Amino acid sequence: MSFVQNFPFFTIILCLLCAVSTFVAGDKWGRRLSVALLCVSVALNASVLWFCASNDMSYSYMMGHYPAPWGNEIMAGVMEPLMATLFSVVMLCSVLGGMGHIMADVQDHRKVYWINVDMTLVSLLALCYTNDIFTGYVFIEICTIGSCVLLSAKQNGRTLIASARYMIFALIGSGLFLIGVVLTYSVTGHLLFPQLHEAVAAVWADGRYTFSMTAAIGLMTAGIAIKSGLFPFHFWMPDTYGQATPASSGILSGVVSKGYIFLLIKIIYRAVGIEVFTESGIQAVLLVFGIGGMIVGSISAIRTKRLTTMVAYSSAAQIGYIYMGLGMGTDAALLAAILHIFAHSLTKPMLFLAGADLADASGGENEFHALRGAGHRDVMAGVLFTAGSLSMVGIPLFIGFIPKLHFASAAFALDWQQWPVLLGLAISTVLNVGYFLYTSMVLWLPEKEGVGYRGEKRCPCHYVPAVVLLIIAMAIGIYSAPLTRLIEQGLALFVKY
Repeated sequence: MSFVQNFPFFTIILCLLCAVSTFVAGDKWGRRLSVALLCVSVALNASVLWFCASNDMSYSYMMGHYPAPWGNEIMAGVMEPLMATLFSVVMLCSVLGGMGHIMADVQDHRKVYWINVDMTLVSLLALCYTNDIFTGYVFIEICTIGSCVLLSAKQNGRTLIASARYMIFALIGSGLFLIGVVLTYSVTGHLLFPQLHEAVAAVWADGRYTFSMTAAIGLMTAGIAIKSGLFPFHFWMPDTYGQATPASSGILSGVVSKGYIFLLIKIIYRAVGIEVFTESGIQAVLLVFGIGGMIVGSISAIRTKRLTTMVAYSSAAQIGYIYMGLGMGTDAALLAAILHIFAHSLTKPMLFLAGADLADASGGENEFHALRGAGHRDVMAGVLFTAGSLSMVGIPLFIGFIPKLHFASAAFALDWQQWPVLLGLAISTVLNVGYFLYTSMVLWLPEKEGVGYRGEKRCPCHYVPAVVLLIIAMAIGIYSAPLTRLIEQGLALFVKY
């Protein structure tokens, strides 16, 4: 075994060690350890990605001395380190870009914030690499705890209420997922994905446990759908994303929800099998709710009067796109869904970071009427927010255009689903134009007389993390072929059994 193949294990262990070290070291060193850990995670996961892509291979890694089912196992191909690298990059940029707000918003026990940054990272990496459905559940719970702490760290009444609401929905989702895992194990007797895939196919072909397996798959899918904010379970999003400190909003909207969705993709394709998932009827339900989320989330975004709430509701719409892709059930649609995960993960943190700077430049006001001309008061933040808005609308040359193009292309290969998908794409895009371009125009309207910059002047280096996200997003938007080929290579290994 090559030394590089140990890196997924190393990153997970390093996250746990950093969390413990931060608890001992305190705020200052905890902050440095967390930033260093994110940098190391980017490097190690990128190395695994390069190794697997260049050798066109995937491999499993047994944890401990005992084979399954008593031991544990991780698996890495191309998709796993690709997603882990994406999550690490986005978390790093969110933390660095929101550092000033973290220092201002998190007054007491700041080291707890850094501990939970480390724990959120370890849970996301484990969700990417795990080859065991119960281990997936364990790290879902760890991610939930870390996310709640990141959300409530701002310590005001609204964030505490938002974190309580988030915890309630998260626990309902986790409970449903666990019941689905227990039911799956009771029917198949397996927890590892490869053995589950074979056992589920045999049980489904036998026909005796069709209802039980349908219920198990439905419960696991519903649990993850609730936790990731699929319509109609998305109403916790506005307070959750809209009230947290910007770094937490970027992490929660950019990567945490995508970590849950990536685990669901692994369950569908590696544990259950896409054929069984399609025959169960759950795929069609995801398609309907995905299209519903695209439209309802956008309508909710139009109706709001606050910038961060609008961005939060738009996340519900973008999550709908991803679930629509899973509901379409084809390889082309899965490719589009993965591309949309990239587009949303890179763009949403940039919007939250830029939105916070625009609010600071407007005296801390977040309502649209107070943000008129905010782009003139903070030009860089205005440019970043406008670029992110154009990406979410799907304007060519921006990353958001690429998945929408792939969704539309994939729709033409469908049967009855073709017209609902195309109509949903058209309506959602028009609604996106309605609120994102409207917001961008408000930011660049002439300022009211006597209104100027009302925040602290910022060093240009403050904008570097958001600019890095923009550069990556623009590079993919202009030339998406390398990423598309990499995802196609990864999916070929991903579904190969």
